[in-house]
Amino acid sequence: MNIEGETIRDIVVSVVSVGLFIAATVFVGTQYDSGGLTEQGALALVAVMVGFVFLMAGVGFWLANQH
Repeated sequence: MNIEGETIRDIVVSVVSVGLFIAATVFVGTQYDSGGLTEQGALALVAVMVGFVFLMAGVGFWLANQH
């Protein structure tokens, strides 16, 4: 199976972006845990999700302009 270089780049960039989201979610979960997620932790988690949406939009825009 031959995969083009552009496809591999798209996969790597997407996997790294999702990995960053997972790492940020785990970080927030461990930093704001006191028997449950605190109010500040919930806001931080929402910020991580919003940041992920903007990150993926930026990555998608960048990838679309690379082809």
